[in-house]
Amino acid sequence: MSGHFAGDSLVLLGRSRRHITRSLDTIITTTITPIVLLLFTYVFGGAINTGAESYVTYLLPGILLITIASGIAYTAFRLFLDLKSGIFERFQSMPIARSAVLWAHVLTSVIANLISVAVVVLVAFAMGFRTSAGPLAWLAVLGMLVLFTLALTWIAVIPGLTAKSADGASAFSYPLVFLPFVSSAFVPTTTMPGPVRAFAEHQPVTSIVNTIRDLFAERPAGTGIWTALAWCVGILVVAYVFANVIYRRKIS
Repeated sequence: MSGHFAGDSLVLLGRSRRHITRSLDTIITTTITPIVLLLFTYVFGGAINTGAESYVTYLLPGILLITIASGIAYTAFRLFLDLKSGIFERFQSMPIARSAVLWAHVLTSVIANLISVAVVVLVAFAMGFRTSAGPLAWLAVLGMLVLFTLALTWIAVIPGLTAKSADGASAFSYPLVFLPFVSSAFVPTTTMPGPVRAFAEHQPVTSIVNTIRDLFAERPAGTGIWTALAWCVGILVVAYVFANVIYRRKIS
């Protein structure tokens, strides 16, 4: 059964990946938008004191999360289109693992978002980003980003299955893209007024951003890394359960 599931997922992954490569607007939006935000370095870099590190180095972890939050909107959109086109009914009539349909979309999201992240990192290096991180630290950053992508993608599956329109399927991502702006992604939380600071310091983006910064600087992450992992795993588990419950109801 596991081999059956893996094979079916890979076949459907190829189908979903081809849709991505043929969608020029998807490629442009998920890559260019984060790069434009990265250019904020030249707007705010001289006005914000982040300590010893350059502003592009400070900004990059938050931009990476925004890159992922922007990219997962297309997972919901493509899933919605598949549902409305009747392709799900056709898949149900075939001898394939039912869960492979969702996993193909999820894995496509992970691959597409990692490519976007890689492009953003290369642009950041060209803009002056520097890091002393070794291979293990880079692997830890990669693992954190993959986990974050999985968590947000399974959230995206829910509106993809339940939305009434294509716009509604992708609109859910707007709050997720906005969340880094009320965190430590752009400015230190110590500069924020009391209520805003309290929210910023106790939401998932801040702990994840701070952890990635520590890994890039090879500083001890302390308990922050466990907080970040707890947020990612907790969101992933809850979203996965809800998405699969909704999916089973849809195809039953």
